[in-house]
Amino acid sequence: MNRYRFQGFGLNPIWAIIGLNLMLFFVTQFDQGAARRLLGLTPALVIAQPWTILTSMFMHGGFGHIFANMLTLYFFGSYLSSIIGDKKFLLVYFGGGILGSILFIWLAHPLSNVIGASGAVFAIAGALVVLNPRLRVLVFFFLPLPLWVVVILGLLIISPSIAWEAHLGGLIFGLAAGYFFRRELRRRYRW
Repeated sequence: MNRYRFQGFGLNPIWAIIGLNLMLFFVTQFDQGAARRLLGLTPALVIAQPWTILTSMFMHGGFGHIFANMLTLYFFGSYLSSIIGDKKFLLVYFGGGILGSILFIWLAHPLSNVIGASGAVFAIAGALVVLNPRLRVLVFFFLPLPLWVVVILGLLIISPSIAWEAHLGGLIFGLAAGYFFRRELRRRYRW
């Protein structure tokens, strides 16, 4: 049974998320400071601005930031969605992003501010690591490495100025979701 289906360029959850991220990125370029204060997640302000637990997942600080997240989201997200379906993909994406936000609230400095979809993207990668542990990815488009190695390296090379708490929260959610989905797939297809 061929589980991979080409989704093309029609509107699906992945393209909708990418579109929303790009739209917010371009709109917020006019006043990045105000946008970050209003839509970015600051632990000390989360009670007054609870929407930032979600909106921070759709904000990005620069072209490199959004490019890396959206490229990874497209490739890893397309593959994950082909395995588990769009609804479960959305669960992984938002669940990982929210758990990443929660860990950031608990562990980061109260006045720090976080933006980006990296927690959600790490959740997708974590689910794929469990569902397909031998999956190889091309790092920098030419270096083939197992995804689990890429994920570990991704966590290790994060600088202190990057929200490692959000990345870790997303990864934890993705690994747990991947384990749950793997058990479900094994029962369904009797692996």
